[in-house]
Amino acid sequence: MGTPMILVDSCVIIDIVENDPVWRPWSERQLITHSLTNELFVNAVVYAELSPHFTVAGEVDRLLTVSGLRFVGIPREAAFLAGKAHAHYRKRGGMRTSVLPDFFIGAHATVLGCPILTRDTRRYSTYFPKVPLIAP
Repeated sequence: MGTPMILVDSCVIIDIVENDPVWRPWSERQLITHSLTNELFVNAVVYAELSPHFTVAGEVDRLLTVSGLRFVGIPREAAFLAGKAHAHYRKRGGMRTSVLPDFFIGAHATVLGCPILTRDTRRYSTYFPKVPLIAP
């Protein structure tokens, strides 16, 4: 069996990029600690959420490389599950008509059976309650 994987949510990386005075220490500590025993990765949604903070894609790629984060594509099974979670959200009164980024992230972690490193737990815990969350 390979190294356990952890999907890193964009908020954790943005804490570092923006030098957030409150959250950067926590986020850095989590990345360092978990990288010692786990493979940390992002997906296309996290990559897209990081892009407004950079001028070109190569800068995002460099950040991922320097941070030891790998890019992993979202499998079809996870995309299907994200759509199902969004339908459940809409039935509960959710207003957004397009599938929310958190649903793709939560579904991806579900399909891979891995935790999410995040500070934003609300949707994950509601729509993906079996996904372990590493959060403050």
